[in-house]
Parts: sequence; structure tokens; C-alpha cells
Amino acid sequence: MAKRINPNPGRPALPSREEILAFIASAMEKVGKREIAAAFAIKGADRIGLKRILKEIEEDGAIERGKGGLTEAGRLPAVVLADIKSRDRDGDFLAVPVEWDQAKGPPPKISVIAPRPGRKPGLAAPGINDRVLLRVEPTEGETERYSGRVIKVVGKNKAEIIGVFRAGKEGGRIIPVEKRAQGREIAIPVGEEGEARDGDLVSVTLQRETQFGLPQGRVKERLGSLGSEKAVSLIALHLHHIPHVFAAATLAEADAVEAAGVEGREDWRAEPLLTIDPPDAKDHDDAVMAVPDPDPANAGGFIVTVAIADVAAYVRPGSALDREALMRGNSVYFPDRVVPMLPERISNDLCSLRQNEDRPALAVRMVVTADGTKRRHSFHRVMMRSRAKLSYAQAQAAIDGFTDETTAPLLEPVLRPLWAAYEALKTARDERGPLALDLPERKVLLTADGAVDRVVVPARLDAHRLIEEFMIQANVAAAETLEQAKQPLIYRVHDEPALEKMRALGEVLASIGIKIPQEAKLRPALFNRILGSVAETEHAIFINEVVLRSQAQAVYAAQNLGHFGLNLRRYAHFTSPIRRYADLIVHRALIAACRLGRDGLSSEVTVGMLDQIGEQISAAERRAMAAERETIDRLIAHHLADRVGATFTGQISGVTRSGLFIKLDETGADGFVPISTIGADFYRHDEARHALVGERSGETHRLGDRVEVRLVEAAAVAGALRFELLSEGRSRPERSSPGDRPRTARRAGAPGRPPGIRNAGSRHRGSRR
Repeated sequence: MAKRINPNPGRPALPSREEILAFIASAMEKVGKREIAAAFAIKGADRIGLKRILKEIEEDGAIERGKGGLTEAGRLPAVVLADIKSRDRDGDFLAVPVEWDQAKGPPPKISVIAPRPGRKPGLAAPGINDRVLLRVEPTEGETERYSGRVIKVVGKNKAEIIGVFRAGKEGGRIIPVEKRAQGREIAIPVGEEGEARDGDLVSVTLQRETQFGLPQGRVKERLGSLGSEKAVSLIALHLHHIPHVFAAATLAEADAVEAAGVEGREDWRAEPLLTIDPPDAKDHDDAVMAVPDPDPANAGGFIVTVAIADVAAYVRPGSALDREALMRGNSVYFPDRVVPMLPERISNDLCSLRQNEDRPALAVRMVVTADGTKRRHSFHRVMMRSRAKLSYAQAQAAIDGFTDETTAPLLEPVLRPLWAAYEALKTARDERGPLALDLPERKVLLTADGAVDRVVVPARLDAHRLIEEFMIQANVAAAETLEQAKQPLIYRVHDEPALEKMRALGEVLASIGIKIPQEAKLRPALFNRILGSVAETEHAIFINEVVLRSQAQAVYAAQNLGHFGLNLRRYAHFTSPIRRYADLIVHRALIAACRLGRDGLSSEVTVGMLDQIGEQISAAERRAMAAERETIDRLIAHHLADRVGATFTGQISGVTRSGLFIKLDETGADGFVPISTIGADFYRHDEARHALVGERSGETHRLGDRVEVRLVEAAAVAGALRFELLSEGRSRPERSSPGDRPRTARRAGAPGRPPGIRNAGSRHRGSRR
């Protein structure tokens, strides 16, 4: 960190803009408002003034706010975690930052300066695929290039190389799956092929590297045939370094765990709690119930109860189970498999709230008024017994008048009070006004043998909304209780959109004739008005996607920044400790704060320690989201491989100087149309209008336009689709209006250079609030 500034009595109470910028530029560690306030000895009400100055500097574009704190605009922070990916022409290692906002373009390259021999005897020499901590500085004369000195090798050869094995007369070659990361093929000498056969997906470890020529490697593991969809999720697991095999010590510890008893708990086994989950759910970590409040002072109100599996009773701090759960951070969900955070003995057995079986739980009981306002709440450690296991569709059908033998006896005493309580909470939710995005959540369905059957959009039911709202209220209650007890915790925070993203959103909206209202403070209501204005138009899905991309990434942190999307002042994840480590920390904090047992959060756990855990599990969550999204892309590309030549309808979801990204209506998959294949004109990129414009004809292809395309190539391994554009563009701008539709005509694209395949991305399994 830059040296602490000792203010003299004669200087102003607040630092100048230049002093703040100089401090940020010289910082050697993470810098935020707290560090700046400490450095300039700013206290009390002066912190409000500091916040105002920082906001003005950020609005001017001089600084940027990221996961590494505040930095000078357009440059990396002084210390960066990076992955060494390749070598340059001089043989020096090239690295890219682990965390990078893709909206800013390709990640910058960092030339790695290895420590001189003998300078740091205990420091391992870095190599390809190593993860390293670097102290970086810009390279003179190059705005997108940095040099970095190795501080520490964090992971030695942690990232395995995944690729397709091609057999040859003298061993073979590996064609890496991730071509962006691996610049060259890898030679496999005779005898190092292992069990690999031509066309197999394999993992490889590098054996020898030279400055010139291909690096040599050894096949470590045959992952499977590329003809199997199951190999697709394996690609994601290995590429993103997701642990998917439990350590022997972890499994042994799970097997030795004994079921918790009722001693020391409230006995709630007679309460009509039940679970409502997807039909294919294997673990059930939350149960709900609601009853009318008998208190005359709360006429029309309800007592709402949410009971969550008591994972803290089995996973103790510092145990093998705990260490591996922290390393994994969360469960990861693929169409063909689940990679759980905890072994099945815990997640699918002891902590799954099974029907008619005794299970320990941590429960919150909330008293709400007829208009959904919460009056009070309390936490309890209980023994419960789920009355029934229902699916969303089953519960909804019962409310809609179609009961079955399971739901018929539950309808009046259990289900109707649940729905009545939800209607009350919904009133309060509508008054609060959270961000109301409306995006179809596509789900890939597989056949019994693992092949893609179809892509569907499951119906969004009130049963889904009911459980979602109950869980949100329970999460808020957890954060409130812990704050009131002054107990450190990990919050789920969602910052307001950055100024840069708001400008980009404004440009996109302007391209379809919508202007963002100027307001003093950003609120979800602003975005909801925008979404409402396009709700019944052809742009609805597209603008919902654009608004989603404009939002900040929700993360875990020990400092409370509030939750912008939900429009809540405080929020913590409490409801899924089976699959999220953050929730387990919150459970332990509640046990300590409410004196519910001896297995709560230790008093020795500091805010700084929780902040580090928050950063670690936030990174694990981003890793899981990327793996899930890429797996969907690969599965859909595999599914469409035999439909090359077919035509599809979609919408232009991205415009670059290289071409157009198209999102298909049928599957939600993204593909690419290279600019060289569009028409017979020369197209230029109009950045302000988010369009490609023909120099001669003036024909325009603009972000959000509806189009028809022909599938030219489907690269299953890369998860990429390449299209040929069949739709004509809009007429010259002066003759068009924002609502014009493009004309469609089937025609072949003009010949051009062989186009490359760009990575295609589709929306991942679901949002994580």
C-alpha cells in the first residue's frame, strides 16, 4: 500500500482530486474508500464528502471501480493474479489476468519477468499454465501491454491442458480445446500417448519446453470420446480447474458422521413444513409453511416459517469437510451431472429434508402484516419432519384446482395459507420495486443415453415466485439479526451499475429511440420503466439482456454495500448451505449470535478473514457460472452439428468490427457472422449506432434487429456456431425509423477470407442473486 499520509493542521479537511489520484496510482495493494479515508485521516461526516469526490472522479472517467478496488482508468492494479498462457516470439512467458471484464475487450498481455536465479531461493520457477502473483507496470509506449515481476507462484502447473488427440506415425499431436489460451499444438512423443486413441479428449501435462519448436507433453488421462455429451462437462471441469473428486479424508469424515438428535433443539416435527422443488431435485435444503397470525393486533397477517437444513451440525470449522467445501465454494450444475460442494452422505442424506424423516434445521419465523410488512422475526434450532415433497408444478396445480392424492389433503390446511402469505409478501415486494428482468430461462434436456433431446423454456409459476420471495425474506432476516448482534458475517452485495456501463446502455437504448431519464440517484425503478416501455415490442428480450449486462456482478463481502437489484439495504445468503459456502458461514454466525449451540462462528474469526473467504467463494461462483455456460454452448453446438445448412431466426445481440453476434430464438444459443461474408458491400463499424453500415448501399445491420441466418459450421468442442446472414439490412438511416423491421431475403453471402469461429455464449442455468 502507498505510504500513509500524515496530514498537517494547515491543510484542508479533504484531499484534492490530484492527491487522491496520486495515492491510487502509487498504491501497491487494494485501494477503496476505507483505505483512502485512513491514509488521509478522514473521519466522521467528512467521509460523505470523500464519497462525493470519488464519485465525481469516477464520473469523469479518471478512475475505475473493480474487484481489485479503485484503479486509474484503463490500467491494471499494481498487483495482479494471472495465468501464464503462452510465450512471445522472444521466448518470454505471456500471462493474462485471472479476473477481467470482457466488456472492456480482450484481456491485456503481461510479459512475465522471472526472478533471477538465487534472488529468491524458495521461489519456484514459473512455467506454462502456472498461476502467479505479479507486480505489474505498463510497458512504455504500449497501452495494452504490461510487464510483471513474479511475487509468488500460486499454483504450479495447476491448469491442465485439455485437447483432442490426433495420432501420428511418431506419437501424435494435441489440439488444445481452448485455442485462445494455447497458442500452439503440443507434440506427444512415442510412448507418451497413454490409452489415447485418435479423436479422444485427453488431459496433458507438459514435459519439456523449448524456445523454438512445439512443446512436448504426456497424455495424463483419457477423458472420453468426443461423441459423448458427458465429455462436454468434463471439458469445463478441467478447463476451469473445478474440483470434482472428493479427497479420501473428506469422504471418510462424511461416512463417520452420526445423525443429529433432538437434544438441545426445539421439537417442530408436528409442524406442517413441506418442500417445493424441481421434480428432479436430489437434495432438499429448504422447507416452508405459513399460518394466519392469531394476534388480534395483526389482523390479516401471517406467521411465515422457513426451515433450512442444519449443515453446521455436521460440517465443523477446520474439518476436512469444511476445508474442501471452502475450496469448492459452491455446487456446480451441468445438464448431465452435479458437482456437489459436500459429499452425498451430507448433501443427499443427512442434510436433505426428506419427506417423513427427522432432520435438524435452522429456522426463521417471521411475523408479517396483511400488506407484507415484517413486524418481527426470530431464529430457532429445531428438529423437523417434512410433511410432503412437492414439485413446483404439483403445488401450482393444486392451487389451480387440480389436486392429486398427495396434495388433496394438504390444500386447505397447508397450501392455501402459503399462497395467502405470498400474496401479502408480493404486495410489499411490488412496493419495494426490485429490478424486474423478464428473461426466458432455457433448460437443456438430455435423453437417457446423454444426448441432447431438446431445449425448453420451463413455465414460470407462482409456485416459483412464492419460494423465491420466502427465501429473500429469510435472507434479509439473517442479515438484520447479525447486524443487530454486531456479529461479523458475509453479505451478498450487489453494487449499482458502473458509469461506463450506464453510458453503454444509453447508447444501445438510443439506437432504438429510447432515452435514459436523468435522475439524481440510480434505482431499480429507472430500469423497470425502461423495461416496461419495450415490454410489448420486438425489442423486449433483447433490452432485458442488455439491461442485465449493464448490472454489476453480485459478490460476497464482509462489508455491506446493499443489494441494488433487490433494492435491499442488507442481504445475506442463508437458505442454501448444502450448495453455497457463504450460507454455511451465515449459519455459524447465527448460531453464535443467537446462542443456539457451541458450533457457531468462532470469536477469533475477523472481518478481514471473512473478506478473504468472500473473495475466494466469489471467484469460485464466477468459475462455476462460466463452466455451466460454456457447457451449454458446447452441448447446443453438438446438438446442431447435424443441422448445418438449416435456417434459423434470431436477433443481433452484438456488433463488432469483425462481424455480428446472433442469438437464436429456438435455443438461445449465440453464433457469429463474420463481416467478410455479409453482402457484396464493404461494411464499416458504426460504434455509436451499434451497427455495421455498407459504404456504398448504406444498408445497416443494427443491434437488436430481427434476422434470418443459415448455419454454416458448428464446432462442438469450442462451443461455437458460425452463420451466414440471409436477411437484408435496413435502408439508409435517413429513410428509416427506430421501429423499422429489416426485410428478409434468402441469398448467399459474398465470398471472402476463411472466417474464424468465435466463442458462442448462451445464458447460463439461472441467475444467482
